[in-house]
Amino acid sequence: MKVIKFFDSDNRDHWLQQIKRCDWQAGQFLYRLLITGDFDKTLGQNSQVYMLIDGDELVSFCTLSAVDDIQPTDLTPWIGFVYTFPQYRGSGCAGELLRYVELDASKAKYAKVYVSTDITGFYERYGYTFLSFMTDVNGVASRVYYKRIGYR
Repeated sequence: MKVIKFFDSDNRDHWLQQIKRCDWQAGQFLYRLLITGDFDKTLGQNSQVYMLIDGDELVSFCTLSAVDDIQPTDLTPWIGFVYTFPQYRGSGCAGELLRYVELDASKAKYAKVYVSTDITGFYERYGYTFLSFMTDVNGVASRVYYKRIGYR
């Protein structure tokens, strides 16, 4: 398995079809952002989709973006749209992908990354710390986590 970046891929159509297979509403929203060209407008310039792949199969994906569903805020960057296909769950794939994205964020000179979620117990396993509840763009309270990633 290896991690690739969607926008650096020569085979974007293939990966779009793989993302489209996602059974999660947020994954379908990401797919629409990509096919309509609204990805940068919604998530900010230089945002990226990271994909953990196994050959031609998409295992897991997420984004690293300037903004997410907590707006307005000065917090940045955000890891979002974290998804692992059911047949790969429980084998550490999301953790592998998160470590890769965190390293990229650190190389870009960020000291922390943030996550907005409605779940408890997942991100804590990967070293994330609960920051606070914040209201998302839909008016719903969301748990916001952060992780120090090493750059000072």
